[in-house]
Amino acid sequence: MGPVTALPDLLRECAPRVLAAVVRRYGDFEACEDAVQEALLAAAQQWPREGVPEQPRHWLITVASRRRVEMLRSETARRRREEAVRHDPEPQVRGDDELALLLLCCHPSLTVPAQVTLTLRAVGGLSTAEIARALLLPEATVGQRISRAKQRIRDTGARFEMPAPGAPLDAVLHVLYLIFTEGHTASSGDTVNRVELTREAIRLTRQLHRRLPDDGEVAGLLALMLLTDARRSARTQGGGSLVPLAEQDRRRWDAPAIAEGVAIITHALAHAPIGPFQLQAAIAAVHDEATRAELTDWPQILLLYGMLHALAPSPMVALNRIVARAMVDGPRVALTDLDQIAGDPALARHHRTAAVRAHLLEMAGERDEAREQYRLAARLTLSGPEQRYLESRAARLRPGVYRPEDGKSQQA
Repeated sequence: MGPVTALPDLLRECAPRVLAAVVRRYGDFEACEDAVQEALLAAAQQWPREGVPEQPRHWLITVASRRRVEMLRSETARRRREEAVRHDPEPQVRGDDELALLLLCCHPSLTVPAQVTLTLRAVGGLSTAEIARALLLPEATVGQRISRAKQRIRDTGARFEMPAPGAPLDAVLHVLYLIFTEGHTASSGDTVNRVELTREAIRLTRQLHRRLPDDGEVAGLLALMLLTDARRSARTQGGGSLVPLAEQDRRRWDAPAIAEGVAIITHALAHAPIGPFQLQAAIAAVHDEATRAELTDWPQILLLYGMLHALAPSPMVALNRIVARAMVDGPRVALTDLDQIAGDPALARHHRTAAVRAHLLEMAGERDEAREQYRLAARLTLSGPEQRYLESRAARLRPGVYRPEDGKSQQA
């Protein structure tokens, strides 16, 4: 037995591979997940007293397998299967297990919230309580969501198996991206970041990249996460208030993460077909490589947003492209562009639309109108830090309070 060090992290790292190995051998995701959770609980109770086994993953697989066999023994209708299982060799971990598990958790029969929750539980190794805290949901709600997702998987007959080479991973990448973005800018609540979510998204995407090093979009997503998360420590100041990109102290950015992200996206763009995540990562790289806000290569960013809009158009991409357009062609041109898309139902009552309009009006010197748009955006957002930030921008535009730096780009 070895020493107990960073036990929660060790269990979390082992959990997905243990679950994948047990599911691959015995089938029935729901029952195997219960068996693995019991093994993890046993480890959390025993290892602090007895020390960590020399092979912790093997220990967990053994305990979970025994528990699964006990379940089979209690099912009289499966006595023949129990006899075969008892004499079968113990399941082993394979390198592709976690990818197969990710695909199972992101099964198309599940809703997106269910995919996110089940991925955090089964692949991320987070407990129900940890997921509830991270997503700001009642623990009972998370528990029900996990239970229903496992039941849905069983009902649809989804299989634990590797996809054919070249099979699309769109659902998996989308779920990992959603986990990261919710952690990077919490959609509700009183904090800007939920580090447990960004950290877990990066960890899972890094593992996926190791399994599929030649997949350009996997590489693009990992690079995007690294380049975006690199600014985390500079995004807030005392009291947790939000700091826009142009006003951040770039000396506080994570230089090693930026270097890694730039290297990954540079290689991906040169060796793989271009996809949306690669383009987003390239935009983040241009921002991160500027040592001062005024040195940002906005024409290149505008070009990249144009490519992204052509490849994967969306309301948020259109808004970000308009911000870049303002930095290249001026706020009046950008305001005209904004008027053309503001009627989109996805944008009409979104706080980001009002915030962008306020920013453009402020750049154009329309202080009164900008102040009202900032106030509107503050009323529309559910995020406490964003609300306080937008209200502070409105307050800055009171008569006699204007400062020259107020017109800078406010992308965070």
